[in-house]
Amino acid sequence: MNVEIFSDVVCPWCYLGQARFRAAVARFAGEVRVTWRPFQLDPGAPATATPAADHLAAKLGGPERVAAAHDRLRALTAAEGLPFAPEKALRVNTGDAHRVIALAGRAGVQDAVVERLFRAQHAEGRDIGDAGTLAELAAEAGLDVAAVRTLLDSDEGVAELEQDLARARALGINGVPFFLFEEKWAVSGGQPTEVFEGALQEVASNLTAGNPQ
Repeated sequence: MNVEIFSDVVCPWCYLGQARFRAAVARFAGEVRVTWRPFQLDPGAPATATPAADHLAAKLGGPERVAAAHDRLRALTAAEGLPFAPEKALRVNTGDAHRVIALAGRAGVQDAVVERLFRAQHAEGRDIGDAGTLAELAAEAGLDVAAVRTLLDSDEGVAELEQDLARARALGINGVPFFLFEEKWAVSGGQPTEVFEGALQEVASNLTAGNPQ
């Protein structure tokens, strides 16, 4: 089964959703092939990182609402065993991070790189817009550091990123995470693991019904 996950590294619900989906896949008997697709929640974010707190306060309606949102997600991420320190998070453009994720897909280490970047953003306060930091984090997850540096020193993958972002818009995706199964069925949001389990089983049943042995 092929599953495309549209997400953005700076999205805490994507961080939560990937953990829940991974847990569902671990309980699923079939083979699941995941491809990570880019989405930008904040395409106007600067290339130079700044603390995310002020931007979130303006977006959500004040620091009290930000704190409430953080507390809710802190409880949910803790239930999944995920480290979470939203006060450390930085606001930065994720275009280069998405290019690195695409490179990781071609190298066969995409899941590991995505997970490492999520943790860097949501638990460690790392600058995922910085080329050196991206290269270091990707190398920790199994990607060749020289390949990352070569990528980020060039325009490689920029056109492909724009095409992927355009595809997400064409599909009507306006929020992430968004899970697209076999280009036909979808689950939106960082749903509970049980929801993902049910989706995997339902899609598998539909595929079996459509391809009788």
